[in-house]
Amino acid sequence: MLRVGLTGGIGSGKSTVSGRLAELGAVVIDSDLLAREVVAPGTDGLRDIVAAFGEGVLAADGSLDRAALAGIVFSDDEARRTLNGIVHPRVGARTGEMMAAAPSDAIVVHDVPLLVEKGMAPAYHLVLVVDAPVEERVRRLVAVRGMAEPDARSRIAAQAGDEQRRATADVWLDNGGERAVVLSEVDRLWAERLVPFEANVREQRVHRAGSPKIAEYDPDWPAQAARLISRIQAATSGAPVEHIGSTSVPGLAAKDVIDLQLGVDSLEEADKLAHALGEAGFPRYPEPLSDTVLPSHPDPEMWRKRVHCSADPGRPVNVHVRVREWPAWRYALVFRDWMRAHPEEVAAYAALKRELAPAFAADGGATRYADAKDPWMHAALARAIEWAGGHADRPW
Repeated sequence: MLRVGLTGGIGSGKSTVSGRLAELGAVVIDSDLLAREVVAPGTDGLRDIVAAFGEGVLAADGSLDRAALAGIVFSDDEARRTLNGIVHPRVGARTGEMMAAAPSDAIVVHDVPLLVEKGMAPAYHLVLVVDAPVEERVRRLVAVRGMAEPDARSRIAAQAGDEQRRATADVWLDNGGERAVVLSEVDRLWAERLVPFEANVREQRVHRAGSPKIAEYDPDWPAQAARLISRIQAATSGAPVEHIGSTSVPGLAAKDVIDLQLGVDSLEEADKLAHALGEAGFPRYPEPLSDTVLPSHPDPEMWRKRVHCSADPGRPVNVHVRVREWPAWRYALVFRDWMRAHPEEVAAYAALKRELAPAFAADGGATRYADAKDPWMHAALARAIEWAGGHADRPW
């Protein structure tokens, strides 16, 4: 099962996207619809709301007068907390039931208006954010929902802003233009990313980046790494994870592959985490791997590791699972920090990458490319260790 979080500000047109995903075959769980379901006439939810807020929140037919209730809770934090305490647990329980009932090969899209505000992003394999310009959202709320313009602007201002949503979004869908445009984007996303991603997670198949291709530094790499780290930590009960490798160094050209380092106390612990990582979208790489053994610390046992890779065809990731007391863990951090502090080394390393990558473009993988970099890497790491004031024969 692939879990996809869908969110966006009020008036952004999430329903357009969720509707298309449902047409394509997704199991859509709409939190707004569930919030209505759990307070329908005859439910315990409605009974508890009336007990908390009085008969004045009921319409003439006995249903919930949502406008009357909104008038009470919108500007009253305590009242809003009371309402959330009634509705949210019931919505959560119903969501869990629907998730459990979905087929094992389902792409489950969880439509949550306040996904960003509630910090829910790490629970999903992927987060989609639907956006539209504020003025277009105001126009929709006034024209379609009949809101007064001041109310529409107030509702928009009360929600997360663009910066918060962009920090959460794995996929940003612009729904400010013609409907056909965003629907075409959704169709492409479904076919090229969501469907293969689900199959990879279900079959525990990794997605590898292929032959080395050097890209200019992308300033969005750190934000992407932060989202991935949150996801991994949610799956591993907060294990330490660091962004390492070339994409962690500002200004450094690199393969468009995020390298992360997850710390464990032993390789046995690493093996115990394998299932949770796989379920979170990071299956174990099937081949046993070790870091290159440096002559200054030759014990091969202390260079063993486990490697997991992303199942997401839209975002190649390598997760290096290393024992924190062994040298490779610290060396990766020292090398990263040294590169960040030495722009001239960044330029030299980028030049080496651009020189070597074309020679291995037909390989289908990056193993020989990485081997060709080893002499430079060994010399550079020695300089980094000296800079860090450490010693090559101890793991700090």
